[in-house]
Amino acid sequence: MDLSRALRYQPLKLPLFPPQFQNPINHLHPKPTILVPRGTRLMVTAKKRPPIEGVSEELNWIANQNLDFAYTRRQVRSAFVEVQQQLDHCLFKLAPTGIRTEEWYERNSRGLQIFCKSWMPKQGVPIKGVLCFCHGYGDTCVFFFEGIARRIAASGYAVYAMDYPGFGLSEGLHGYIPSFDQLADDVIEQYTKIKGRPELKGLPHFILGQSMGGAVTLKVHLKEPYAWDGVVLVAPMCKIAEDVTPPAAAQKILILMSKVMPKAKLIPQKDLAELAFRDPIKRKMAVYNVTCYNDHVRLKTAVELLQATKDIEMQVEKVSSPLLILHGAADKVTDPLVSQYLYEKASSKDKTLKLYPEGYHSILEGEPDDRIFSVLDDIVTWLDSRCALT
Repeated sequence: MDLSRALRYQPLKLPLFPPQFQNPINHLHPKPTILVPRGTRLMVTAKKRPPIEGVSEELNWIANQNLDFAYTRRQVRSAFVEVQQQLDHCLFKLAPTGIRTEEWYERNSRGLQIFCKSWMPKQGVPIKGVLCFCHGYGDTCVFFFEGIARRIAASGYAVYAMDYPGFGLSEGLHGYIPSFDQLADDVIEQYTKIKGRPELKGLPHFILGQSMGGAVTLKVHLKEPYAWDGVVLVAPMCKIAEDVTPPAAAQKILILMSKVMPKAKLIPQKDLAELAFRDPIKRKMAVYNVTCYNDHVRLKTAVELLQATKDIEMQVEKVSSPLLILHGAADKVTDPLVSQYLYEKASSKDKTLKLYPEGYHSILEGEPDDRIFSVLDDIVTWLDSRCALT
């Protein structure tokens, strides 16, 4: 199957909804037809999402579109923005007001359109520093991070985030990482531009990575050791635990297959919400992250993630930046013992490790309210103390 043809295809400006969805709900067609331009064959079918409770049939149909292309992901996100903001979650309900936000797209040196967003303190509030965010695998910077960014911005920080190529609202085949090194270079390129803005001149710069974003952040730091005034890692993916690492023979087969059909979705992935969210009510809200990639892992992506953690493990002693590591002690997605290993091996003279009792993987989104705010306060307190030192 030839996915490269699908990747070269530029989507026509067709409406997301078929004609019947431009009328009231009671005229819904039970099986909407999706129009595909003649001559284009989509070789991989997306896994169908289970219905989202509490939303209309129309929105459920929208959520089940093929998200391979950024065009569709952006349309789906637009349809769900209002629903997401009304979720009964502390990050949305108690979000600070007056935060100034901006969204934009920018073409990088590889010609890919990258989605970026910023959150600035209220007008008149002095900016203490700049925080750039690296999201986790399959995720985006415009769902739960919206509430996280607003809390940090309200504390006096300019917060910036981007979606990696192939994720969220940025261009690229959904869920596909052809090169982890290239992904880190894309992040460096985008955040170097942002740090160079005149209004941010002279401010300390920090980078925060969550889950796989922790691996991205460490790669970025190892490539440019002196580019940041501090690194914050939340449940970082920086070493694959030995008990879940594929045997050497299986890894060789995986690598070989990834060279033949790199974009194929063949690696099963569990629904991680149950493992990541300790609060059962918040766990149910994970399904509203409608542009996340939750299908089978693409072969090349799996190989790149495995290789990235090996590379980081080999260079862990080169981690030298001021370092804050935060991890749930009961995390079953990324191992808190690996964070302990990173903390012990890193050469940073200024390093802090915080393990949260009973905490699951998503300590910024899926814990009880008081725990979420406690973790956010720990981040801001750490940033504040490092800003005072610069």
